[in-house]
Amino acid sequence: MLDINKIENDFEKICLDLSKRNKNFKKEMDEILKLNQLRKKITFEVEELKSQKNKISKDIGVFIKDNNQKEVEKLKNTISEISIKIEKLDANLKEVKDDLNLKLSYIPNIPNENIPLGKDDEENVEIKKWSSKELKVGGEAHWEIASKLGLVDFELGSKLSGSRFVVYTDKGAKMIRALTDVLITRHTQNGYKEMWLPLIVNKENMYGTGQLPKFEEDAYKIEEQYLIPTSEVPLTNTVRDKILDKKDLPLYLTSFTQCFRKEAGSAGRDTKGMIRLHQFNKVEMVKITDSNSSYEELEKMLLDAENCLQLFNLPYRVVELCGGDIGFSSAKTYDLEVWFPNQNKYREISSCSNCLDFQARRIMARYKTDEGKNEYVHTLNGSGLAVDRLFAAIIENYYDGEKLIIPDILRPYFNNLEFIK
Repeated sequence: MLDINKIENDFEKICLDLSKRNKNFKKEMDEILKLNQLRKKITFEVEELKSQKNKISKDIGVFIKDNNQKEVEKLKNTISEISIKIEKLDANLKEVKDDLNLKLSYIPNIPNENIPLGKDDEENVEIKKWSSKELKVGGEAHWEIASKLGLVDFELGSKLSGSRFVVYTDKGAKMIRALTDVLITRHTQNGYKEMWLPLIVNKENMYGTGQLPKFEEDAYKIEEQYLIPTSEVPLTNTVRDKILDKKDLPLYLTSFTQCFRKEAGSAGRDTKGMIRLHQFNKVEMVKITDSNSSYEELEKMLLDAENCLQLFNLPYRVVELCGGDIGFSSAKTYDLEVWFPNQNKYREISSCSNCLDFQARRIMARYKTDEGKNEYVHTLNGSGLAVDRLFAAIIENYYDGEKLIIPDILRPYFNNLEFIK
């Protein structure tokens, strides 16, 4: 959530910066400004009435000492009238605050000042490419290979749960387990603390990381709780309502979880295969930093994600997201896109984002500075990696038309088997 004081003090610049998201937020920001002015006006009136009430209470004490019962009763009536006014104003103030917070909750984070300008993912900027060999082009799609080798049962997934659910079988199930172990092991070697988390969270946690209220239609809801769309939600909320010591920062956290998304806004896209599932597997990285080091930590997080793809010797590229494609809570995002030979294109397998203090304001996560002041932490998150997409990329890149060559790093999990046929 944006700082309302910053909005008031730098209104035109913030509106201009938000417009880099390829949308004009001026109307919404004008409404927020008016609501905040009304909030301050009502707050002032309430404080004035409370001050009057306190003064009259003192006057009553004087009249009681003078045994002037008539004035005492008169002033008591005045206090009752003031109390009624305060009660009405307090109710009005609550409505204004709720409306203000609701409107603020729909305003995205301010993009980094150097963010590339653009409308959508077609205008993201390529930063670099990596490959240790010539790109493979063409070949069968990963879902065809996976079915042929008995690694995934797509029909059973649909039978059990519906479209965009899959069942990994036999060596396919073992590979998913092996992939998560390789990824978690690498992250813990890089200083990340492993966490095992609930898959169901409360509304406050979804709000805290920016999934609510804007993206509620994509979430699976169980009464008043939600299945997590990413373990970014519980990992980030581990510091909710905390004041951390600066010496303990940065915090590096990682977790493997299954995640759940309705993908309401992606009808007709990637209906086949493992690119866009309703239930999917992901290893997440989260960092909690001070306000000065978050961009440096973003670059390190990107390298951690890249290193994971290099473990499997998979070709990839890094792009910086433009203003029209960047996520709601992020100020700056890098996407890692892994090569899919069948589609002859790179597909996203990781997003690494710096949210600055946007999420921290929502979850009231702070740290004590060297000067003893409380400042909001900065939060970062990144996929390290999307496991189902990693599985799919390995299959397409390592299938030779007859057998699936097992990447070197996975062979110990398969009794040093070299291929699956």
